[in-house]
Amino acid sequence: MLESKKYLLQESDIPTSWYNVVADMKVKPRPILNPTTKEPMTAEDLYPLFAEELARQEMNDTDRWIEIPDEVRDMYRIWRPTPLVRARGLEKMLDTPAHIYFKNESVSPVGSHKLNSAIPQAYYNKKQGVTNITTETGAGQWGAALSMAAKHFGLELAVYMVKVSYHQKPYRRSIMQTYGAQVIASPSMSTKAGRRILTDTPNYQGSLGTAISEAVELAMSTPNCKYTLGSVLNHVALHQTVIGLEAEKQMEMAGEYPDVVIACFGGGSNFAGITFPFLRHNFTGERNTRFIAAEPSSCPKLTRGVFQYDYGDEAGYTPMIPMLTLGHNFSPANIHAGGLRYHGAGSVVSQLKQDNWVEAVDIPQLETFKAATMFAQSEGIIPAPESSHAIATAIREALKAKEEGVQKTILFNLSGHGLIDMAAYDSYIAGDLSNYEVSDEEVARNISTLEKLI
Repeated sequence: MLESKKYLLQESDIPTSWYNVVADMKVKPRPILNPTTKEPMTAEDLYPLFAEELARQEMNDTDRWIEIPDEVRDMYRIWRPTPLVRARGLEKMLDTPAHIYFKNESVSPVGSHKLNSAIPQAYYNKKQGVTNITTETGAGQWGAALSMAAKHFGLELAVYMVKVSYHQKPYRRSIMQTYGAQVIASPSMSTKAGRRILTDTPNYQGSLGTAISEAVELAMSTPNCKYTLGSVLNHVALHQTVIGLEAEKQMEMAGEYPDVVIACFGGGSNFAGITFPFLRHNFTGERNTRFIAAEPSSCPKLTRGVFQYDYGDEAGYTPMIPMLTLGHNFSPANIHAGGLRYHGAGSVVSQLKQDNWVEAVDIPQLETFKAATMFAQSEGIIPAPESSHAIATAIREALKAKEEGVQKTILFNLSGHGLIDMAAYDSYIAGDLSNYEVSDEEVARNISTLEKLI
């Protein structure tokens, strides 16, 4: 059933600028707030935490296009442009009239889309003269990408990896260490935040919120060190728009335009990357494309969270972000899609969701692995558990088109491959995986502790 068709671009087609969706938003995101004073922050307020150019990109709400530095674009050439693929095998398996396309970001050297932002973040830190950077990682995809980028630019990197993934995905840890990064299971005894959490809950298996707290604390207490992150904030979403900008050209080559664009959702980086360039045509009224974020049922911030100022981390070190959130103390189930186990959504996607520009669905774990297996058998690619949420949603949309007897063009982002996630597939094949649902009572209880600033 391997009947896929690829649409390939030339190196000259790699975008020369990133697209800043905030410049075109009719309702701008609310400002991020200083966690101590609760006052709006400026780019200069973020300089102690981030490289200065990244802080300026974070706060830029006027420039639609931000030029990609030549050195960054040269590194993009290692694997970009990535293929757009018509999934004819999956279409045939589903017997659907829908046309299904996927943007294959799994072809990067580290196997995921994360390198699109890791390279510019490392570049801007190196250009500023920073010598050390810190970060967090869930499933290890971001940590692997930043490890490669940090080594290229001669930066020392410390990665706090969520403890459950540290043990579930040992080979991602090995990749980071091979590139020269130091990897610490989070929560750890190396920071005040980690020690406090382990004292209160000795067997806690960690969350992205906890790992962020530790990475931020280390960055703020280490000379000539900055913090970097792989999702949530605006500058990360900005860098990822190379995905959608390429996909636009490739859909034109295919002679089609998507009716619906889908991506999995943890903090929002790959969702933003593929959807924002297409979304700008909805803003002008030229198009009426649907955009669907696919999140896990065990961590449903877009579908069941509240729109509220909240911290980006568990300890409350980060700026307060206006986000759809389950609360920064939320402890998600230990699902294998570790990159999606985050309590909140970035401010841009949260505002777009509030204004009905984007949709969201939550997908049970077993449905994602069923979809992943179907995709592997029909397209030959074993997807990452995170990406499988997008595949499951695309299958839902394709089957709906079949039921309604309509032709529909579906585009989703294959954010990464699953070749380092085979332990998860072993568990699925053996029947050892379960679905995890969050009760309304648990959501309400966690949200009730938030400081009411909106």
